[in-house]
Amino acid sequence: MSGELVFVPLGGVGEIGMNVYLYGIDDQWIMVDLGLTFADDRLPGADLVLPDLSFIEERRDRLLGIIITHAHEDHIGAVPYLWSKLGVPIHCTRFPAAVLRRKLSENGVQQASAIREMTPGEPFDLGPFRCCLMHVTHSIPDANALAIDTPFGRVLHTGDWKLDPAPMVGERTDIEGLESFGRDGVLALVADSTNVMSPGTSGSEAEVRDSLRTLIREQKGCVVLTTFASNIARLETAMLAGHEAGRSVVVVGRSMHRMIDAAKESGFLENMPPVLDERDVGQTPREKLMYLVTGSQGEPRAALMRIAFGNHPRIRLEPGDTAIFSSKIIPGNERTLYNLHNQLVERGVEVITEEDHFVHVSGHPCRDEIEQMYRWMRPKIAVPVHGEVRHLYAHARLAERLGVDTAPVIRNGDMLRLAPGPVSVTGEVTTGRLVLETTELVDAGDDLYRTRRRLMSHGTIQIVLVLDSFGSLLTSPRITPVGAVELDTFTENADEITERISDAIEELSDREVLDDDRVELTVRTGLRQAMGLPKFKRPIIDVQIIRLSPDALDAGADKKKGAA
Repeated sequence: MSGELVFVPLGGVGEIGMNVYLYGIDDQWIMVDLGLTFADDRLPGADLVLPDLSFIEERRDRLLGIIITHAHEDHIGAVPYLWSKLGVPIHCTRFPAAVLRRKLSENGVQQASAIREMTPGEPFDLGPFRCCLMHVTHSIPDANALAIDTPFGRVLHTGDWKLDPAPMVGERTDIEGLESFGRDGVLALVADSTNVMSPGTSGSEAEVRDSLRTLIREQKGCVVLTTFASNIARLETAMLAGHEAGRSVVVVGRSMHRMIDAAKESGFLENMPPVLDERDVGQTPREKLMYLVTGSQGEPRAALMRIAFGNHPRIRLEPGDTAIFSSKIIPGNERTLYNLHNQLVERGVEVITEEDHFVHVSGHPCRDEIEQMYRWMRPKIAVPVHGEVRHLYAHARLAERLGVDTAPVIRNGDMLRLAPGPVSVTGEVTTGRLVLETTELVDAGDDLYRTRRRLMSHGTIQIVLVLDSFGSLLTSPRITPVGAVELDTFTENADEITERISDAIEELSDREVLDDDRVELTVRTGLRQAMGLPKFKRPIIDVQIIRLSPDALDAGADKKKGAA
């Protein structure tokens, strides 16, 4: 045995989303998950944010494979965009494989042969890593923890999981397999931290099914229900509840159809009632309809957002209808969703969320379930992942109370030595965020996004100067502010502002006025002073300088004479 066993997160630590983790021995690597996250106001104009894989791209010949724990976007979504940079086999179970094949095909990646479909409980070797996917319950079918045997000891990478005695779709967590894996002790438990601050247990999908059946049966008008398209158990619950209430169920949204097709291909949704396409509703009375739609997080192009704002070509909501949000609000998404709720309420639609009714249970373990996992594994090391910083620290404190020797809180890019010797961060690798901009990947720290953020926060002011060859102004500066100042106030003071800019240019020396950079600096400074902009107000000031030669002036004069 030589070298070290190291763990390197490239995403998913200090955040909820964009999970991508590396395990390495002697510079041989395996990758666990390759997810994305969704852009917020810090990246205006962007939708998808992907991890920077520079570190492992430079070692792609030593990357032995990618192992996908489950088919949520934050664990699988970056594969269609970044797999070609790695080109290694992808190991996953049946449902994630079905989803991946569709995603690769939609993105024009013709490499379905790279997907190796694995059976839970059956080990497979990747260099010095003996791996085994072990079934766990989550809010999507076919989720798995990853058990890894190494020359240094055993590691359990939990992925996303929970303990649900009645998950409704798929099997319960493989408790027997987990107990067996942890019986001789585990070196490290790399574990989900999402709900570590929530006491008790996460609840059962069976309880939500009973609640939704009652709720949907009580509604009088048209019902729209939205949830994560990947939550196959919830989709089945909604379809059964609508069917039992005498409603025709209409599935709306491409991702919803994609997930349903993948679930059927993988042997799920055997009890699914017949559903209609939105184009086949015909003369069905509104009170006999239930729409199952995408957009539970207020995604701008999803079906529910278009319905709420009256932009959907076929679906209209009326007073007395009901919209049920059978999902949790992702932290940071509150404002977007509350705006969506308000828009629906203004249309006379009753909005029902988890705050009003029992319509959702989490797919992640709460504190009692996390403690049970520690009792099964009895790890020497706990590595909290999949959580914001506050979750990671709470998880580390819990692990230490449960008798774990060490529970380091790390950051994306930290190279954590798990063995041999003391656990420590031995280095830092390149990490970052890439934004999908049309067909190109752009660094999230690029000038493009810095400029967009500044435009969004501070606006822009355009100034056009027309000078002759001697540097004299031929006309008053033309100043156009966009989103930078209150327009009426600017208009009232426009003459004074342009006069002060003109004076500042006239005060330049004969040499300075011929230097565009010097003129631009003078105009920027003079404009800020003339408009009284405070230091914290930083609009983009775009100075355009047009210099006209004597010939151009003569030609202009001749043209005017001719017109006269």
